[in-house]
Amino acid sequence: MQDDGSAICACKGIRRCLKCEHVRGKEQLEANEAKAVHQFLYDPETRLAVPRDADSSCFSFPGVFLQEDFISEEEEEELIRTMDRDVWNDSQSGRRKQDFGPKVNFKKQKVRLSSFSGLPAVSRSLVLRMQSDASLEDFRPVEQCNLEYLPQRGSSIDPHLDDSWLWGERLVTVNMLSDTTLTMSLEEGLKEEAGLQEEVQVSVLLPRRSLLVLFGEARHRWKHSIRREDIQDRRVCSTFRELSEDFLSGGRHEEMGAKLLDISLSFRGTPV
Repeated sequence: MQDDGSAICACKGIRRCLKCEHVRGKEQLEANEAKAVHQFLYDPETRLAVPRDADSSCFSFPGVFLQEDFISEEEEEELIRTMDRDVWNDSQSGRRKQDFGPKVNFKKQKVRLSSFSGLPAVSRSLVLRMQSDASLEDFRPVEQCNLEYLPQRGSSIDPHLDDSWLWGERLVTVNMLSDTTLTMSLEEGLKEEAGLQEEVQVSVLLPRRSLLVLFGEARHRWKHSIRREDIQDRRVCSTFRELSEDFLSGGRHEEMGAKLLDISLSFRGTPV
């Protein structure tokens, strides 16, 4: 807290950014310090994780789809201009965000529609373009989260798995304004598949204006993160999430799912 009682930033718990570190000092060591980590680089052509050192071998890395130049420079400019007309809200670890989605309490598994007005109008053409690919033709997003990363704030996002109670199989992200790296990690190693006992990290290079889809093991088994050192310039990404099977036709919550889809795909949304 500052002298006037206001928060230094939006970080909570072990989360931190450069702003709160400056005030509080570094209270936590980096998560990957003082431990052995096997480093790999994802090759989108072969879909293999390629070792960065000679002591390991390549292994198959399924569940990642990467399409370069998904949007044009002109589209990127228009998307960013539209986002910057809305308010960016402070988030944890030095990020700022804009949410277009329902209010969700994941612990209590409750969804509220009250302030949800749909995805933004500017995203209609993006979603249609996604659906033109055979692997995404049935992709119907019900949430869009815009995140802004800045090196001046030490922006990052810790390794995590996205919820799978409400959100479905595919996470779809459009990367804008700068190249960056998504770090996929498996703390328990790959003992059976590759004989690796310690944590394994696979770096996925995300070019500016590219589209990334995570599914399968990359969605449900491997945690993903953006490290502070991989943010060199302003980066904005839009991540789109679809519904889980429980919220689709025949699922336990299909009525709520139908309402979410109707609102979302109206494309009349404002940030919540």
